[in-house]
Amino acid sequence: MSLENLTTEQRNRNSMHIDTMSTLEMVKTINQGNEKVAAAVESQNEAIAGAIDVGSKHYHNGGRLIYIGAGTSGRLGILDAVELVPTYGIEPERAIGLIAGGKQAMYLAVEGAEDDPQLAASDLEKLNLTQKDVVIGIAASGRTPYVIGGLDYAKKVGAATIAVACVKNSLIGQHAEIAIEAVTGPEVITGSTRMKAGTAQKMILNTISTGIMIKQGKVYQNVMIDVLPTNEKLVARAVRIISTVTDVSAEQAKDVLEKADKNVGLAIVMAKAKLDKDQAKALLAKHGNNVSDVLQELK
Repeated sequence: MSLENLTTEQRNRNSMHIDTMSTLEMVKTINQGNEKVAAAVESQNEAIAGAIDVGSKHYHNGGRLIYIGAGTSGRLGILDAVELVPTYGIEPERAIGLIAGGKQAMYLAVEGAEDDPQLAASDLEKLNLTQKDVVIGIAASGRTPYVIGGLDYAKKVGAATIAVACVKNSLIGQHAEIAIEAVTGPEVITGSTRMKAGTAQKMILNTISTGIMIKQGKVYQNVMIDVLPTNEKLVARAVRIISTVTDVSAEQAKDVLEKADKNVGLAIVMAKAKLDKDQAKALLAKHGNNVSDVLQELK
C-alpha cells in the first residue's frame, strides 16, 4: 500500500482548523483523539497475549528481547529495552533496542537509514542473533523497509518475530510470526505518528515486556521484586515492598534486605517463610526464582 493511502497518513476531520483554535480547544481536540488509543490497543489483546507467551518462552530459554525500528518507533523500542534493566534487574544485554541509523539517530534524524532493509540485517548480525532471541519490529506505518529487513533476517535465523504497527494488514505483520495492529486512525497533525500511534506503540511494548517479566517471576503479587536498589530511592522502595508483602516492620525489612545481599525476592522468601539465606536461595533455584511458586510449596 502506498504511503498516502495509509490511515496514519490521512487528514483528521476533527483537527482541520487546529491552527486557528484557542489553546483550550487545541488541547481538547488532541485529547479527544487520545481517547481512542486505548480501544485500538485493546482490540489487539489476543495478539499481545500471544506475543507475551512466545517472548516469555524464548526469554526463559536464554534469549534476548531485541527491538528494531526507525524514528519514533525505534526510540520507543530503545526506551522499553533500557527501562527493563533497573525495573526488573535484568542484564543490559538481555534487552536491546536498535534504531535505523545507529545510536546517533536516537537524537538526530539520519535521513535514508530507514529505507535500507539490509541495514537491519547487518545490525542484527552484529548482535549474533540466534533462534533463542525475540525480534520485535515496530513501525506505525507498518511498511518501514529497515524493519522488514530485520524481521526477514530474524526469521531466516529462526528467532521469534513480532510486528507492532498502527494500520491493518501491515507489511511488517506479513513478515512476522505475530502481528499486532492497533489502528489509531489519522493523527491530529497529519502524519505525525509520534502522537496517537506512538502512544499506542508505547502501551503495547509496555504490556509485552511487563508480561514477559511477570512470567519470569520478577513480580510477586503486583510488586517488582527484582528491582535493583542502586540508589537511596530504590533502597527505600525495596524496603517498602518487603515490609508491605511480608507484614514486617520497615526496620526488619531493611535488615533482611541486607542479609539477602539486597535481593528483594530472596528477602521476601526469607522474611515470609522465616528461612536463612541459603535455604531461601535453594528453594528459589528449585522454582526458577519464582517467589509465588516457592511460597505456594511452603504452604
